[in-house]
Amino acid sequence: MYHQIGDPNPRGTPFRGLTVHPDKFARQMRWMRRLGYRGLSMRDVMPYVRGERQGKVFGITFDDGYRNVHRNAMPVLSELGFTATNYLVARQFDGGNIWDQHKGIPFSALMTVAEMREWAQAGNEVGSHTLDHVNLPDMTPEEARRQIAESKNELEQALGAPVTAFCYPYGHQGPEHRVMAREAGYDNATLTQRGLAAASDDPFGLPRVTVARSTNIVRFLQMCLTRYEDSRRRP
Repeated sequence: MYHQIGDPNPRGTPFRGLTVHPDKFARQMRWMRRLGYRGLSMRDVMPYVRGERQGKVFGITFDDGYRNVHRNAMPVLSELGFTATNYLVARQFDGGNIWDQHKGIPFSALMTVAEMREWAQAGNEVGSHTLDHVNLPDMTPEEARRQIAESKNELEQALGAPVTAFCYPYGHQGPEHRVMAREAGYDNATLTQRGLAAASDDPFGLPRVTVARSTNIVRFLQMCLTRYEDSRRRP
């Protein structure tokens, strides 16, 4: 799980660690390729998660649809033959991370519709992150259902292709939101809960491994290639 791929904000900026430098991202991806792994979008990795296929693969996801991911991550993915999923906020094309303003996080631009289409044309996947990046547990059931279902519809109209991957903003959700995602027609949904996904996991509650600015290559490989993270999320 990544967010932004770019130069980090100044020291002391809230959530500065969620921006990974492009050189570090490229190094992480190249190490995985060197070790014989192939990076895949959620669409491409789900048959492996379900146990329908076998291979040395790992899922790559980006939250929010930042423009710097299009600029800095997409060329690396294309170079290595990897694919990835970017969860876009349906009503913030060519906008920014306005949901972060009250936290003191600087503005960062999001993809335009044209950039989203370029992302998909390069073999990557567009997923949904709701209409407005809302905290679903704070919504009424009706509004939560609208945010989940209508974001899928609006993204599909803009993209001209199916949108089957969903990500709960902030990772916050309950059993009812998983049902809503399933009923809306998604194939899978991801959390911010740490762990490696397994066939035994609910496909609408898949864990991920957070990669931060400070994650060094040894720690990165440890998180991605071992069950260490699972031990931290299981009771």
